[in-house]
Order: sequence, then structure tokens, then C-alpha cells
Amino acid sequence: MDQTAERSHESRREPVAIIGAGVMGETLVSGLLRSGRTPEQLLVSDRSAERLAALSKQYAVQVLSVADAVPQVTTVVLAVKPQDMGAVLETIRPHLQPGTLVVSIAAGITTAFLEERLPEGTPVARVMPNTPALVDEGMAAISGGTHCEAHHMWVAQDLMRSCGKVVTVPEEHQDAVTAISGSGPAYIFYVVEAMIEAGVLLGLPRGTSTELVVQTLYGAATMLKETGEHPTVLRERVSSPGGTTMSALRELDDHKVRAAFLTAMEAAARRSAELASGQA
Repeated sequence: MDQTAERSHESRREPVAIIGAGVMGETLVSGLLRSGRTPEQLLVSDRSAERLAALSKQYAVQVLSVADAVPQVTTVVLAVKPQDMGAVLETIRPHLQPGTLVVSIAAGITTAFLEERLPEGTPVARVMPNTPALVDEGMAAISGGTHCEAHHMWVAQDLMRSCGKVVTVPEEHQDAVTAISGSGPAYIFYVVEAMIEAGVLLGLPRGTSTELVVQTLYGAATMLKETGEHPTVLRERVSSPGGTTMSALRELDDHKVRAAFLTAMEAAARRSAELASGQA
């Protein structure tokens, strides 16, 4: 067994506490189970007894209070809303074992925010996931805090790989990550909505238009991934001189669609920075 596989095997024998049983918390639970964890290794806590009962029934994971779950683990994942993070950190603080890794998947919560509210020396990692994690096609970016060493980063990466791909970035790039992959699925859904409506406008049944657009999107994304070609090259192969595609692309350029996307993503990154600095 090579070193990476051995680390993976050892890491996946350790229990993990997941604080927060909302959409992302449940997504992580289901992903970890599919990647080889056992229900006994996952300790889930949430203020909603109803949510905990639902997860316990569906996944057979352990559902416990924070006070009971946190002392049993060396990795705690915080899957709560940003506005609830301060209170959650105050709750878990007295129950953390020394050296326990705390991983936050809450948007806009910096490693400094976490470190200020946890015992001195606590290793923390900040993660920006996205919603395709629900279908194991997520894209997560991880940044480590002051006390987060290489083995802590490896554990955080392994957790998020259960739901898709992972990259490591300096924390200063997290606002850009939020604008690109964190918010990115919404941009794609927005374009898909418009293309479906265009099909309906052109006389197609809505179901047919939807199938055409979704499969076209899937096929195009697969080509980008599988061929490794630059998107400009792939676009030019579809764009015959004087043809239908060129006519459409000229309209998009005339309406400054490319510029609008750039401006939109700059706005998303700016808002992410405002949230991180407490200017909500």
C-alpha cells in the first residue's frame, strides 16, 4: 500500500463530527458514506431534532449533542450558516480536544475568525464548496489557518474528495473562488433557463427544449474535461464562417455578454470580501 493510500485508510477509520445537518451537512454525510466511511464513524449534531431524526433514519449515523460528539473526535466539520458560526464556535470551544482539526464550510468565514474564537493553537481549515457536491461532482477549495499543518490539510482534502474535486488555494484567493465555483452553478442555471426559454419561443415543447439544452450542456462540459482543449478552440470548431453559430455569437458580443459575466463575477468576489470582513 503506497503512502497516500495508507493515509487515506487511516484517516477513514477516524470518527468525524459534523455540526449542522442542513443541505451541505447531509451532502457531506452521504458522500463520506459512499466513499467508504461507516455510519458509526459519523457523529452528527444539529439544533433541529427533526433534522437529526431524519438523518439517523436515512443514514443510520450517530446523532448526538455537541457536548457528546466533539470530545470523541479529532476532526470537526462546521456546516452551519455564516450568521450562526459565532454561537457554534462558542458552543464547541470547551469540548475540543487539543489538536482537533476544525473545518468550516461556511461562506465568508475566515480562518482568523475561527482561530480568534477557538483555543490557542487549534488547527483550522476554510473550505468553499459548491452545490454539485450533491451529485458527487462538487468543486471545493481549501485554505489552511496559522496552525494547520500538512497532515491537517490532507485530512480536510480527503473529507471533501468524498463529494467531488478539491484544490488548495491561499486564503487571499477565496473570494475569487467564491465568485467562480461557489456561485458558478447559479450562473450556469441562469444561462440554461434562458436557452430553454429561447427554445420555447422558437416553438419547441418545453420538455424537448429542456432535454436539448441539458444534454448540450453536459456534452460541452464533457468535451472540455475529456479533450483538455482550450474553450476558444472548441468554440471555433462549431463556428463556421457566416453560419448560424457566428450569427448568434455576434449578437452575444453586441450585447456585451462576456463583459457582463466579468462584471458579475467581480461583484460576487467583492460581496464575498464584504461578508468576510463583517460588512454584511
